[in-house]
Amino acid sequence: MFKRVLWLMIGIGFGFGVSFWVIRMVRHTAERYSPERVGTDVAGAVRGFGEDVRAALAEGRAAMREREAELRAELSRDPRPTQVPPPQSPE
Repeated sequence: MFKRVLWLMIGIGFGFGVSFWVIRMVRHTAERYSPERVGTDVAGAVRGFGEDVRAALAEGRAAMREREAELRAELSRDPRPTQVPPPQSPE
């Protein structure tokens, strides 16, 4: 008899615990998809995307300037090829 009462109490406790957990998760999900929250999340994502694009463009420009400086330094180091005289026609 006491085993049945014990398991009944454990089942009731487990049931209450799970029901509170489910209610909490449902409220959290409903809050997450509320119009105010979705609007805030979308605005934050767009703002973050804009910042990422600006950072990528700045990084690309810096890499471009660095490579251009390397190329200019390479060109200034190398002697320019002398002009080859045009071939003379055999007469």
